[in-house]
Amino acid sequence: MASRYMEAPTTEHMSAVKHLLRFMSGTLDVGCRYTSTTGDPKLVGYSDADMAGDPDDRKSTSGTLFFFGECPVSWQSQKQRVVALSSYQSEYMAAEIAACQGVWLGRLLGDLLGSAPLVANLLVDNMSAIQLCKNPVFHDRSKHIEVRYHFIRGCIKDGTVTVEFVGTATSSLISSPKLLAESGFRGSARRSRSSSSSK
Repeated sequence: MASRYMEAPTTEHMSAVKHLLRFMSGTLDVGCRYTSTTGDPKLVGYSDADMAGDPDDRKSTSGTLFFFGECPVSWQSQKQRVVALSSYQSEYMAAEIAACQGVWLGRLLGDLLGSAPLVANLLVDNMSAIQLCKNPVFHDRSKHIEVRYHFIRGCIKDGTVTVEFVGTATSSLISSPKLLAESGFRGSARRSRSSSSSK
C-alpha cells in the first residue's frame, strides 16, 4: 500500500512505513506452517473488499486468500481499477480477481498432482455479489460493470469455480485488512487457521 505513494511521499507516508517496519520486527517469529493431511485436500478461496477504502480516489481494495487443505498457498491485496458504485459491486469485482487466481491455482495443483485441474471453492460474504456471479440475466444491476469482471460467470458455468456464501466475520478475518488493525495480527492469524481447518 505504501508503494502507491513512492513518487511524492509525505511525512504521513514515512510514518506508515515506520509503522510497517515496527510491525515486521515484532512478528519475526510468525509464519506459515505446512503440514500433511489425510484425504484429498480441497482448494478453498476467500475474497473480500472494502467499499471505497482509498480516501484519494474512492477505489476499493480487493483481498483474496487461498488454502490448499489447511495451508495458505496464495494471498493478495489489490486496488481495484474502477470505482465501485455499491458494496456488492466491489465484492463482485473482488470475486472475479479471486476466480482468476483460483483457476490458475487449480490448474497448477492439477499438474503437480498429475490429476484433472482442481475446482476452486470460492467463499464470498455478499449475497448480491453471489447472485450476480450465478445469474447472467441480472442485467440492470450489472450493465455498467466492465466486461472483464464477468469472467467469473464463465468459470461457474464450466465448473472450474464454485461460489458459496460465508459470514462477514470469517471472510474479513481471513482475507481483508479491514479487521487487521482492530483485532491485531496474531489474533487474526489464529482465527484464520481455525476457520480454514473447520472447512
